[in-house]
Amino acid sequence: MDIYVGNLPWSIDDDGLKDLFAEHGDVASAKVIRDRETNRSRGFGFVEMDDDSADTAISALDGHEVDGRALKVNKSKGKS
Repeated sequence: MDIYVGNLPWSIDDDGLKDLFAEHGDVASAKVIRDRETNRSRGFGFVEMDDDSADTAISALDGHEVDGRALKVNKSKGKS
């Protein structure tokens, strides 16, 4: 399952995002989306996990505070 993670602190990178979700199961991939021109985080990312772990992670981390920012975590709606 692909998981959308919004309201990320600017300081978090791919490894930090992966570590955050790894506490709840095996993470297949974790990617913080970056601006093409400045390479700064755009404040959101995507994590891929198996469905059971993803459901657990979404429940545990939605609203969880990281560096003073409450994460928005939900099932990714996919690319339109």
